[in-house]
Amino acid sequence: MPYAHIVGWGKYLPGKPITNTELAARSGLDLDDEWIRTRTGIQARYFADEKESTSTLAVRAAEAALEMADVDPEALDLVIVGTNSPDNLFPATACRVQDALGATRAGAFDLSAGCPGFLYGLIVGSQFIQSGGLRTVLVVGAECISRVMNIKDRGTAAYFGDGAGAVVLAAREEAGGLLGFAVGADGSGAELLILPAGGSRLPLSQQVLDQGLNYGHMDGGAVYRFGVKALSQAVTEALRRAGLKLEDVDLFVPHQSNARLIQQVAKGLRIPEERVFINIDRYANTSCAALPLAMCDAVDEGRLKPGDHVLFATYGAGFTWAGAVVQWALPVPVKPLPTWRRTWRGLKGFLARQRTRWWRLIHWVDRFRGRPAA
Repeated sequence: MPYAHIVGWGKYLPGKPITNTELAARSGLDLDDEWIRTRTGIQARYFADEKESTSTLAVRAAEAALEMADVDPEALDLVIVGTNSPDNLFPATACRVQDALGATRAGAFDLSAGCPGFLYGLIVGSQFIQSGGLRTVLVVGAECISRVMNIKDRGTAAYFGDGAGAVVLAAREEAGGLLGFAVGADGSGAELLILPAGGSRLPLSQQVLDQGLNYGHMDGGAVYRFGVKALSQAVTEALRRAGLKLEDVDLFVPHQSNARLIQQVAKGLRIPEERVFINIDRYANTSCAALPLAMCDAVDEGRLKPGDHVLFATYGAGFTWAGAVVQWALPVPVKPLPTWRRTWRGLKGFLARQRTRWWRLIHWVDRFRGRPAA
């Protein structure tokens, strides 16, 4: 049975960081910097501009991960995008990413599981590899969550940010990669963190827009309480399935939703502070992008080395939760690709994208001539 190793990673953040003070000025709300920092740990976040979307952020992160892994897009077997803010209800954002990368051989689908979407995707992608069905899988966590959160809502305005992170999973014979995982859900909490309108249950209408139901709504207290319980459960079960104990964990990377919550969970589990990674102060809660962004930062800061056991845990809307134990394999930093290799890969991706544009032209001509598309 092959092992599913993380062989490349990358991240992308749009624009410049927006501080708490700048956010307060934009929103017109009485949001004090100290109030936000002491309750959440958040100091800044990033927002995508009007020309960007979840897919464009995802593509930038994916390109960085593919370059690090030295994998051509055409070698990908599958693209999975975890997101709560897709470009469209359909087609899948993953299809736009697949097209933009020139991954012409890859299947593609979105995974909707609240904030655990990326980790669910990592687990699913690893199963494809461990079953022997696929060899190389791209998993992306990407969000333009600012598009579905009301900047005028004090209950959500300060807590979320945009960004994307990606990993390349590859089949390897040597032991390592994903060692154990746990997933769970409690649908009874579905109404406590929800985007009410825009789906089949409540289609968009003028009345919906007037009531602000096209924006996310959150019961902060209930979500906090669930998070404490869910992260602890995810940690315990993932370690049990991996056959490891907390003492074997070199780095704990939890969902970056609230610094106080993370500290409370770590204290309850007796995980030393030096083995807990927190970067919510830089990005706020980026939902599905939170874990891959944290992982990339942990690598950049030298917090991971070959053989380390990394424990991921997350929770979110649904309610859903997930945990996973990964044995890190690659040394860091990885030597960058030579310029000629990056140029050659870029050219191949460009040619692959032209192929899809050619098919679009054919479909357009067929429609113009009144013929059914093939």
